[in-house]
Amino acid sequence: MRKTLKYRLFPTKKQQRLFQEQLDECRWLYNHFLEERRNAWEKDKKNIGYFQQSESIVVLKRQRPSLNKVYSQALQNVADRMDKAFQNFFRRVKQGEKPGYPRFKGFNRYDSFTYKQAGFGWKIENNKLELSKIGSIKIKLHRPIVGTLKTCTIRKKANKWYACISVECEPKPLKKNSRAVGIDVGLENFAAFSTDERIENPKFFKREERQLAKAQRKLSKQKKKTLEHGKAKKVVTRIHERIANKRHNFTHQEARKIINRFGIVCIEKLNTKNMMQNHLLAKSIADVAWNQFAQALFYKAEEADRKIVAVDPCLNLAGVDSKNTSQICSQCGTVVKKKLSTRWHKCPVCGLHLHRDINASRNILRLGIQSLGI
Repeated sequence: MRKTLKYRLFPTKKQQRLFQEQLDECRWLYNHFLEERRNAWEKDKKNIGYFQQSESIVVLKRQRPSLNKVYSQALQNVADRMDKAFQNFFRRVKQGEKPGYPRFKGFNRYDSFTYKQAGFGWKIENNKLELSKIGSIKIKLHRPIVGTLKTCTIRKKANKWYACISVECEPKPLKKNSRAVGIDVGLENFAAFSTDERIENPKFFKREERQLAKAQRKLSKQKKKTLEHGKAKKVVTRIHERIANKRHNFTHQEARKIINRFGIVCIEKLNTKNMMQNHLLAKSIADVAWNQFAQALFYKAEEADRKIVAVDPCLNLAGVDSKNTSQICSQCGTVVKKKLSTRWHKCPVCGLHLHRDINASRNILRLGIQSLGI
């Protein structure tokens, strides 16, 4: 299986300048390829593919000598990214989704470049990252690199530099476990389990919201392109980064605990994009990061050889048509309609009384077991 390990880099000022120059050149090349494809279609109705654009890099280097500052395979990766952007565009058109035509990248909108082959252009030696055209860079190897090295992506985020190293490694199965759990995510509780347990919603953004608002007000008062504006912007960026780091750590820690405890995990499949159109709840939904939590569960389950299934909460359960899993009694199957503000499930038929999220998690578990055929 493929894994990506992220490590913090500590480049010198000269190396930071070289990083930024390479990013700028890759951004220029990306925009050039996009313009080339767009003009070829609009004028001559011709499609330009990856191989044509990749081969044209040699000619472009003569016309724009600054491209020689970038390692050749990193430039080829730009052509690959452009090709994938158009492939995804045509896929969305075919599936009837909102197409989203590839866009030109403005300054600070292109934040990474990739070395495609380990041993060619990059390597790790003596606890340092060796990069072609840049040199030896200090790297914080906070965890060992296990597996076969594949690619290395240099990424800029919040004025910091990171190396995202892709490796091919063998899964590490955990001891067989037949315990199953259904998980319902929410806003009142981050997650509710069919075992009657609940994880409290940490509300990372809400806790930092006042400090963020203060920093943003200060930023809005500064003139752009001034030293004071740059300093104020760094403060805002740092607060956003701190919130994201806390959220990322929380979701991964909780996902690891679940995968270690249970052999079968059933979660609900949510369309958060549509849910966030509700402007009253959009901020809270973005803060809980349900998709990030689900992704962490899936890849950790794959590595640990656990079974995980995402079920549609609007599926038919026990022969009863339902709007979602929270509307059905998990004990007798009676439809008990509730408003979102109603937090407890009370069944008028069997008398079951419990939190609506726990009730939904039990229905999710039943749907998941059914879909697995167990």
